[in-house]
Amino acid sequence: MGKCVLVLIVIFGLAACSGGYAPVAERSINSKTSNSNSRPLPESGSYRVRKGDTLYSIAWRYSLDYRALARLNNIDSRYLIYVGQTLRLQSVQPTVTKTSPVGASLPLVVTPLGGSGSAYASDSAGSGAPQVGSTGSNTASVPDKPRAPATLVRAPAKPQVVPAQKLTWRWPAEGPLLNGFSSTATKGINIAGKAGDPVIAAGPGRVVYAGDGLRGYGILVIINHNQEFLSAYAHNSRVFVKENDMVNGGDKIAEVGSSGAARDMLHFEIRRDGQPVDPLRYLPKR
Repeated sequence: MGKCVLVLIVIFGLAACSGGYAPVAERSINSKTSNSNSRPLPESGSYRVRKGDTLYSIAWRYSLDYRALARLNNIDSRYLIYVGQTLRLQSVQPTVTKTSPVGASLPLVVTPLGGSGSAYASDSAGSGAPQVGSTGSNTASVPDKPRAPATLVRAPAKPQVVPAQKLTWRWPAEGPLLNGFSSTATKGINIAGKAGDPVIAAGPGRVVYAGDGLRGYGILVIINHNQEFLSAYAHNSRVFVKENDMVNGGDKIAEVGSSGAARDMLHFEIRRDGQPVDPLRYLPKR
């Protein structure tokens, strides 16, 4: 009888110890987590750059405008950042852009593939690596340069404004709508689908992020459409584009999946000047 009691105590003790969760560092691309969307600013008011980050992905993480973030940290228009670099976040204010009616002509920001100014991750920032420089009197003081050896983080090439053209939005997936927009929860919409269903670009632009570095989004693609709008496509199973690729509206950029989600679906967001807006205001009715 005593042995049975001892065995039961051991079993219950083991069960109690197994209730924890794996640390963030051990999560996999296919981990089933809910979409955490944007995070509150850290108490320190700063962020330490990690490998795989881009200025766009950091701004997206905290619902900031990437241009304001660059100005605050005296980062020029090449948007180069380095692993280990500390970026200030707290003083970032949204960039106010003149409101244009939905569907109005907007300048499209594009960068030719292979254009000068693009930079990708390397083991060290050698003498030939571009350096972050001053952009004028409207920027903050120059941050300390990273100590060698430093790793250059992938950064998009300098955008070029081409003649304005009409930005026409389209649905990024064909499935039914699972839930609508919430400014405090999802900050986007969820569209049902099956694994492998095509995910298309909602409009023309340049891919500024493709990866799984933003927790809660799984495998994510972010497209810069023009000086106001960016869009994001989350929980993909496969991605067919890379950073700095130019895409047209309707191009297949990924396939539906469940990375970072509990089911197969597409999570879609639109950001205007860094702030989440309801995609249903811009997508055509169906």
